[in-house]
Amino acid sequence: MSDSNESSFLENQFLIAMPQMLDSYFSNSVTYLWKHNNEGALGIVINKPLNASIADIFTELDIVCDLEAELFQRRRVLAGGPVERDKGFIIHDADRTWESSIAVKGNISICTSKTILQDIAAGRGPDNYLVALGCAGWDAGQLEREISENTWLTTPADTDLIFSQDYAAKADAAASLLGIDLQQISPAAGHS
Repeated sequence: MSDSNESSFLENQFLIAMPQMLDSYFSNSVTYLWKHNNEGALGIVINKPLNASIADIFTELDIVCDLEAELFQRRRVLAGGPVERDKGFIIHDADRTWESSIAVKGNISICTSKTILQDIAAGRGPDNYLVALGCAGWDAGQLEREISENTWLTTPADTDLIFSQDYAAKADAAASLLGIDLQQISPAAGHS
């Protein structure tokens, strides 16, 4: 028998920042929420590219790249959130796992292993992945409070959108899953 509160948890969902979000880190962001329970929530921002490439990560970690290096020069590392900014998080499709892979509902896993990066560099990695530094976290009840204050829209995650490299379009694309145009929402929106 499952926990009666389980249906209220938002794992495998997108958090889409509302236009009134002024926090510079989360403004216009889409966060993939991969853990949510009575103790709080964890997510990874999926649309904030850094100036670093995956090739830079390989160099930093002394990972030898067996594939065309230019491919990894074009792939950006993302700013995954303000928590544990020096820790790498890899979101990948769940057809294979690595030693630290955590399965999320659906066909997505989260991994923090250097091995997955070595496998990506050698052409043995997952078909779909993104690499982020840091994550986003909320204490117990904090995310629910922020949602009730109209800080976030929520919608079930879309795998294609998670792995899209069109970062600038992700917020609008995620909102369109709800039939919402973010440009039409007033920044002064609130409860009546």
